[in-house]
Amino acid sequence: MNIKFLLACFLVCISFLHAQEEQSTVVAAVTQPPQTVAPATNVQLQLPECIYAVPGKEISVYFDNIVLVINPDNYVFDVTCTKGRNDNRRWRFTPAKEDVGTFDWSVKVIGDSGVLAEGSMKVHVAPENAGEGKDISILVVGDSLTNAGVYPARIFENFQAPGNPKLKMAGSNGPGYKPQPNGVAHEGWGGWRWDTFINRTEAPKKENPKPYEIASRFINKVDDKPVLDFQNYFKLYNDGRTPDFITFQLGVNDVFAATDENLQQRITEILGYADTLIAAARKDAPDAIIGVGLVTPGAKSQDAFGKNYNCGQTRWQYKKNQHALNQAMLEKFSQYEDKKVVIIPTNINLDCENNYPTSVETVNLGNDAKITRQANGVHPAPAGYKQIGDTFYAWMKYYLK
Repeated sequence: MNIKFLLACFLVCISFLHAQEEQSTVVAAVTQPPQTVAPATNVQLQLPECIYAVPGKEISVYFDNIVLVINPDNYVFDVTCTKGRNDNRRWRFTPAKEDVGTFDWSVKVIGDSGVLAEGSMKVHVAPENAGEGKDISILVVGDSLTNAGVYPARIFENFQAPGNPKLKMAGSNGPGYKPQPNGVAHEGWGGWRWDTFINRTEAPKKENPKPYEIASRFINKVDDKPVLDFQNYFKLYNDGRTPDFITFQLGVNDVFAATDENLQQRITEILGYADTLIAAARKDAPDAIIGVGLVTPGAKSQDAFGKNYNCGQTRWQYKKNQHALNQAMLEKFSQYEDKKVVIIPTNINLDCENNYPTSVETVNLGNDAKITRQANGVHPAPAGYKQIGDTFYAWMKYYLK
């Protein structure tokens, strides 16, 4: 009996311990802290080597324009610079005469997990009287942003201020599609790309063509064969004079419709055309400073892209395309053998939230209240174009000093 009783007690104890072990295992599994996933830190920060400024003109770095993220409001932008002011959505600086010189500028992009990206560049402030007494000429080449005429007019206007050289603008286009002999002129045409200036050997054959449906003015027939001939262009549209500055503000049309699948191939093609056109300009203008403008960003809101393109393009896809092309341009031209071919940071000093066109609409068909929405995806309002013109002006003043 004692043996049976002891054996029964032993079995009960074993069962109890086993039950306790199972309960302990279950409790441990429930109270174990969940696995954490490291936050994404793929913030692509994009800065040129330098930006340009001149006394009396505001220069800004709009933070949305230097990062590839869906919503820049999710990040803190911490700027370090002895000049200017760090605001919520931009760094801004209006130099005074005593600010002439070069300054270091850096930024840290901070998220919930800490610093996600950081970079630096130089701020060059040119003297207010740089180039005073000189007689200079410029050829401004571009697409519809140039054809709008506002930023070329802003360049011309800025050079009328005291302390500037006398400026002549070359071009077959201008206000009302006519160049002003002693005023605003340019070579900008709506819808054109780098390759249009190279390959448009003849005007499209159609009734009532649009003003931009012309052959490239840079093409001349030699022995009945089309060739790029900037010398002939200067003869026709700049009194035979070789410009001191040639600028190219292209890329919006080139990269606009690219997709994630063909973007890199498209960028390779674009840069090839850029090489061809720049080489032709350099051949006939051996001493000119050639500026290549970075591709400008689009409007802040998807409303603008919906207004223009319905479901044909999103702001995010265009931003990805624009950012990728600009990155390729920055890498290419920083290593360019021709050191008189330089980048113009036209993408940075542009307020995409407040300086793009808007329209007033009803909220929806069931609500007659009025609301203001952005109404143009890639073409700024006059205030935005003037910011681009000021960027060109400050860049030119730096190279005139």
